[in-house]
Amino acid sequence: MARLQNPFARRPGRDLGPAFEAAAANAARATELLDAMLRDWPESDELMAEIRACEHEGDRITAAIASQPGQAPELVALASALDDVCDYAEEVADCLGLYRIEAPTDQALQLAAVLAQAAARIEQAVTVIRAGGDPSEHTAEIHRLENEGDRLERDALASLFVHGTDPMLVIRWKDLYERLEEGIDATETVANGLQNIANE
Repeated sequence: MARLQNPFARRPGRDLGPAFEAAAANAARATELLDAMLRDWPESDELMAEIRACEHEGDRITAAIASQPGQAPELVALASALDDVCDYAEEVADCLGLYRIEAPTDQALQLAAVLAQAAARIEQAVTVIRAGGDPSEHTAEIHRLENEGDRLERDALASLFVHGTDPMLVIRWKDLYERLEEGIDATETVANGLQNIANE
């Protein structure tokens, strides 16, 4: 099957490229804000409003894509996966206040940085695909980052159970680490979807 010049234009006159570029930029922004929020926590709690705005914007873009008549299921799934990245960023940010976190751990900072890097690669991959290019360089890096996230999460959890003295503190950080890793996993789901549509 001949490769489409722009895989986001599945039907004549209906190019969803701008919508996917907006969704990818929004996910990258949400994770960038989360990274900054963790690095400066708790002084950065005002960033929560901006992250929440990104999550709402992700919902809006996803709904707009999904509502297009006759939309390709793989594009709807891709939009949903992009929105998941924003959802996890918001959940982590929300938990910082909910759990009354006093200061971030080194492991949380590292996981947030990996998440932001992976989301930035998604944004780059979408731009490349829309131009008819091969996103393999970016999707491969996202897979590498996901593996790095797995390793960081394992080390973080191990450290919790070795050094944790307060059971409530262990529970809170375990939840935060898992949500950060789920966000990174979501970027890999997006990468798989992007590579699939680029290869069609």
